[in-house]
Amino acid sequence: MPKTETRTIDVDGPLLKVGIRRGEGVPLLIFNGIGANMELLEPLTRALHGIETIVFDLPGIGGSAVRKSPYRLRGLARLAKRLLEKLGYSAHVDVLGVSWGGALAQQFAHSYPQRCRRLVLAATTPGVLMVPGSPFLLAKLFAPRRYKDPTYLHKIAPDLYGGEVRRDPKAIEAYTSNLKRPHWLGYLYQQIAFCGWTSLFWLSRLRQPTLVLGGRDDPLVPLVNLRILAWLIPRAKLHIVNDGHLFLMTGSQAATPLIRKFLLAPSDWCCAGAQPDRCCHRRTRSTASTVS
Repeated sequence: MPKTETRTIDVDGPLLKVGIRRGEGVPLLIFNGIGANMELLEPLTRALHGIETIVFDLPGIGGSAVRKSPYRLRGLARLAKRLLEKLGYSAHVDVLGVSWGGALAQQFAHSYPQRCRRLVLAATTPGVLMVPGSPFLLAKLFAPRRYKDPTYLHKIAPDLYGGEVRRDPKAIEAYTSNLKRPHWLGYLYQQIAFCGWTSLFWLSRLRQPTLVLGGRDDPLVPLVNLRILAWLIPRAKLHIVNDGHLFLMTGSQAATPLIRKFLLAPSDWCCAGAQPDRCCHRRTRSTASTVS
C-alpha cells in the first residue's frame, strides 16, 4: 500500500502542507474539520486504498503557515483550486468534506462545478442556518482547550463526539495520538470563515451526484441537517451510519465501502448505485439507508 507523500507548497502566499496518497482514477480532494490536521485523515485514506487522495492543512493548521488576514469560504475554495493547479491536477476531481470541511466542500462544488465531479458530505451542515446540537457541546467544540489539554479532551470526548467514542472511550486514543495543536489565529480564522455562511440558497443548483453521510449518534450535527442537505441537493442520497461525529476517523470500516462504491460507480450511474432514471437528470426525493 503506498504511503502518503507530504510536501510544502507556496500557493499565492501561504505555505501549505499537502499529503498525496497515490492511486488510480479520479483523484479525491478531502477537506478536514475545524482545527484538524491532515494526519487525522490517515485511517480514511488508507481504507480508500487504490483511490488517489489529496489532503492539505488549511492556513494556520497542522504544518501550514498562518495567514496575516482572515478569509471567507469562497477564498478557501479558490485556494484549493489553485493548489490543484500547482500540483498538476488539471481535470476534475471528486471532493469529500468532513464536518466544517463539508461546508468548504459545498462551496468548492458551487464555485467550481467544472472541477468537481462527485461530492461526499460527511457529518456536516448547510452552515449557520443549521439545526444546532447542544450549545454547551458546540461551545466546547469551538474552544481551543481540547487541543491544549489531552486529559480534558478524553473527558469530554464521549459526550462531544458520541458513537464509537461513547461506547469505547479508548477509541479516542488513536485520534488524539495524531492530533496537533493548531495556531490560535488559524483556528480563529476558520471560525470567522464559517460565520454568516450558508448554502441553503443554492444547494438546489448543485448538479454533482452527492453522497450524504451522517452518524446516528452525533451530538454536534443532528441528523436533520443531513436530511436537509439530501433533500435540497437534486442528485443526493443519504446514508446513516450507526456511529458518531468521528465515524470517518474511528469507524471508517462502516462508511468507507459506501464511499468507494459511490466514487467508483460507472459514470452513467450516480448516488452510489441508484438507477439513472431515478436521479441522474431530474430532481427526486433522496432515500436514506442505515449502515451498521
